[in-house]
Amino acid sequence: MTFDEFLPLLFMAVMGLAMLIYVVLDGYDLGVGMLLPFASDAEKDTMINSIGPFWDANETWLVLGVGVLLVAFPKAHGVVLTALYLPATLMLVGLVLRGVAFDFRVKVDTAYKPLWNRIFTSGSLLTSVCQGWMLGSYITGFSHHWSQIVFNLGVAFTLPFAYALLASGWLIMKTDGELMDKACRWGRISFWPMLAAIAFISAITPLVVPQIFQKWFTFPTLFALAPIPLATMLCLWGIHHVLSRPRVIQAGYGWLVFGLTAGVMTLSFLGLAYSQFPYVVLNQLTVWEAAAAPGSLKIILVGVVLTLPAILGYTAFSYKVFWGKAKELSYQ
Repeated sequence: MTFDEFLPLLFMAVMGLAMLIYVVLDGYDLGVGMLLPFASDAEKDTMINSIGPFWDANETWLVLGVGVLLVAFPKAHGVVLTALYLPATLMLVGLVLRGVAFDFRVKVDTAYKPLWNRIFTSGSLLTSVCQGWMLGSYITGFSHHWSQIVFNLGVAFTLPFAYALLASGWLIMKTDGELMDKACRWGRISFWPMLAAIAFISAITPLVVPQIFQKWFTFPTLFALAPIPLATMLCLWGIHHVLSRPRVIQAGYGWLVFGLTAGVMTLSFLGLAYSQFPYVVLNQLTVWEAAAAPGSLKIILVGVVLTLPAILGYTAFSYKVFWGKAKELSYQ
């Protein structure tokens, strides 16, 4: 394989990495927004404070992923954004609502604070549902068959539970006392819908997309890919084990809930990547067909080499600086 042939694969990996990091990092703060109605007023402030230093930077990864799709795979960008125009627009509306509510809820009169809390929750839920629909649509290659529309709806209404479980793990790490106990309870409640969602998606995807069935359920590939579902089941068992044993959390191992949930998402991403490869858009455009000209990719590569380490660096730095337990939000 020549360097020119390798470049599209490299950019595909960068785009995939950016989207995976976005799902994990922005997933937990979307989940925190959806859990907000179940907390007291003081707990709401602590929950918001737990994501305050990070949530805006987390969305940088979405910008990077979509930006790489635009400049490195312009043909695929046209197909994807055309097919997902409405849910992508609604997702952006949800993100705007979150951003506005995040700032206004701490600056308005007390009487209006519950309104902005509800707007923050609504924006988080709208964003999560739209992302679920977009994921389902991408998996099915933007098909409009009724069975695949049902599949899209299933993913759209189950992804928020995955984000809620991720948020529960985050709050277990970042809070203590009664709020941490509530986070454990929210995690136990969210776990079962997430488990059902994973089972639903894993069982239905090969049925609605025959090409994926052929890639997974042939010999000897079936045995070679077995570590992915086995590792996923192990992570799920670990999440349930930690959440159902408060002593484990009190001993300082609550971070495992977040880490193992992120592990489940990473394994799911790897499974999806294998299922879709070598297509950027299933059965429509391969990585090489969708890629920009090699000369253009080489120029873009310079920007990626400078930008990606910078984003990774300031993300890691921000988490290091603001690590520790969150307290009640205050601007005084």
